[in-house]
Amino acid sequence: MKRFFAFPLLATATLAAEPAFVLQPSDAKLTSPAVNEASGLAASPSAEGYLWMINDSGGTPEIHLAATDGTARGAVTVADAVNKDWEDLAAFMLDGKPHLLIADTGDNASTREACTLYIIREPTLPAEGETLSGKAPILWQITFTYEDGPRDCESVAVDVENAKVILISKRTNPPGVYELPLLPSKNAIARKIGTTATKTPGIVSIPFANQPTGLDISACNRMAAIITYHGVFLFRRGAEQTWAVAFAKKPQFLGAHRLQQAESVAFSRDGASIFAVSERANSPVVRYGAGE
Repeated sequence: MKRFFAFPLLATATLAAEPAFVLQPSDAKLTSPAVNEASGLAASPSAEGYLWMINDSGGTPEIHLAATDGTARGAVTVADAVNKDWEDLAAFMLDGKPHLLIADTGDNASTREACTLYIIREPTLPAEGETLSGKAPILWQITFTYEDGPRDCESVAVDVENAKVILISKRTNPPGVYELPLLPSKNAIARKIGTTATKTPGIVSIPFANQPTGLDISACNRMAAIITYHGVFLFRRGAEQTWAVAFAKKPQFLGAHRLQQAESVAFSRDGASIFAVSERANSPVVRYGAGE
């Protein structure tokens, strides 16, 4: 197995214009019967129009592919991986190659001794009219603990510019922001770098509405989206700011997504759209896109 121990810093991309996001009308729905509890979502880092998904705890160790209109495009088994409680999925480019990170970080009772991140190369996308199948090997994995004890975490993303993994706790108040190196490790420690806020404006009747259930960082590394059971929050990072500073700022509330048990969010490859799906069979594919 090829080992990776050095991660070159990438230049921070500059947004020509900061995109505005509003909820867009759409009839898109996931069509794969195998995706019935989508807990993680990531846009393909190598081509527009594709979304990767994972199922929640106890599911098969597979990553599922769909078009952005929800059409199923197949699945790949992650060889030698175990789906104990898969909760998020991240996509990133490293050394010019597309990668996916699978976060086995769910811990409802906050009792797990350690959690695991699996990093794989993005499988080759299928040709038109074909569906994906086969196996994907693990390139490396990260086994880690939190410096302040076990945490339930469903929100994980990659800060590829600084070779870091960002994690946000679900059940703490306020949610804690943690980071650890994007390096192969059996004894990594997630260090707390701050807190964040995902409080929905106004009063809603949704239980646990403010808990973070998914996270993504845009390919330009200047925007982050957090999804809760009620809505989506957008954080913007200045060119000289750390993510700790960005997540401490008041986010922009993009509005209610109207999904039941939403746990997955992802930026499109070009950063112009934000997608969201729920842990339900035939979930709608919600999209926040450019507004007036």
